Amino acid sequence: MIQCQRVYDDPGSNDGYRVLVDRLWPRGVKKEALPCDEWCKELAPSGELRKALHSEVIDFATFSQHYRDELAACHEEGLRLLCQAGEQNLTLLYAAKNTRQNHALILADWLNALKDDRDATVPTHRRSGHR
Repeated sequence: MIQCQRVYDDPGSNDGYRVLVDRLWPRGVKKEALPCDEWCKELAPSGELRKALHSEVIDFATFSQHYRDELAACHEEGLRLLCQAGEQNLTLLYAAKNTRQNHALILADWLNALKDDRDATVPTHRRSGHR
């Protein structure tokens, strides 16, 4: 399962593999104080795209489309992250205040689709552990 959580919220017992997915380190959080397994800047929106959204040059729908275009070029990094999480839950950590419209939700959706595509290409006997 892939889930999203603000970095300012307390970790949960079912978080599994916790990954910060912001390009910038969150304000007011010390690096040693944030329980996370890795910081994956590669899957965060570009600085240019992030600034366009925050300055309201583009709306969230436009941001979403452009971010998905950026993610399309990060296929291998997405697969790496899914493999790194393995069978445990994957929690994407973000600092945005808006919990309904943020890049982590788009990333989670993209990773779920990537996972589904990957699983569909693995023969059934390999997924179940049979030979």
